[in-house]
Amino acid sequence: LSGTIQNDILKEYAARGTYIYPPTPSMRIITDIFEYCSKEVPKWNTISISGYHIREAGANAVQELAFTLSNGKSYLKAAIEKGLDINVFAQRLSFFFNAHNNLFEEVAKFRAARRMWAHISKELGATDPKAQMLRFHTQTGGSTLTAQQPQNNIVRVAIQTMAAVLGGTQSLHTNGFDEALSLPTEQAAGIALKTQQIVAHESGITQTVDPLAGSYFVEQLTNDIETAANELIAKIDAMGGAVKAIEQGYIQEEIAKSAYAYNKAIEDGSKIIVGVNKFTNKEVNDTPLLKIDDSIREKQSEKLRALRAKRDATKAAASIQKIKDAAQSDTNLMPIVIEAVENLCTLGEISDALRSIWGEYKG
Repeated sequence: LSGTIQNDILKEYAARGTYIYPPTPSMRIITDIFEYCSKEVPKWNTISISGYHIREAGANAVQELAFTLSNGKSYLKAAIEKGLDINVFAQRLSFFFNAHNNLFEEVAKFRAARRMWAHISKELGATDPKAQMLRFHTQTGGSTLTAQQPQNNIVRVAIQTMAAVLGGTQSLHTNGFDEALSLPTEQAAGIALKTQQIVAHESGITQTVDPLAGSYFVEQLTNDIETAANELIAKIDAMGGAVKAIEQGYIQEEIAKSAYAYNKAIEDGSKIIVGVNKFTNKEVNDTPLLKIDDSIREKQSEKLRALRAKRDATKAAASIQKIKDAAQSDTNLMPIVIEAVENLCTLGEISDALRSIWGEYKG
């Protein structure tokens, strides 16, 4: 079995907010997954360390790179402390970055990321070249897309797609042009797909590895971004690592400052966003929007009630108790959670069982 799970809780504390448990037990879940999959599902990508959400929250390119790799460093250290072999588990780590509109800055960011991660993993003991590789997925920048003149977003997504491919991404998600208005319509999703296909099959940029290498500008920009990101990582290391920096609010505060500066620049006109603060018009926006029928909520609730009615309640209750017991010991949670799912325990029930032991993190 192969595939990828996101499994990156640190970016939730830093940027996105969909966490439940405090950082320490959350990190335990992650390392339990590393350990279990290294033995039982060796082709599984056990984490996708995400800069995407950090950038969407307002970070700039250097911050996205520094905070993401700092989080990655914390995951490496946590797994090593658990006794896992970095040359084994680090081969299954993957990353998830954002692509914005400044094409050369984004390419340089991706180039710097690969080089920096090789150094970080080597410093922590990785000797296998595959354990030093930064494999990454990219999504085009949702926060860069505008509700005004939404068809302009097709061009933005194309630029961002090219930046990701020129920077060496292994996989890609292209956003729908109506992202700022609704979930994508079928038309918007189709154009997003065709954008990838045109870049892949018509642009020629996929035929050369690192095609912008050797450009004086790109090489200098790569070095500048790497230097600035390493300075930020050094600050975080001095605080005790990403977990400590998040607990102290440092990373959240830096993202908030960057977001404020970006929006202030748009408001005062020093940052031009076409169709928003320059080259505007008074056209009526008649972009068709996707509507979701809310009756799906009741259908899903009914399916859940039916599931609970048909399952073996004794087995389900026993599984939940096993999870609570394991949460209070150092037993790997994965086999116990899998057994609970096989006994038709719900995600909510499993989460509540852990919540009853570890509590909730208020942040």
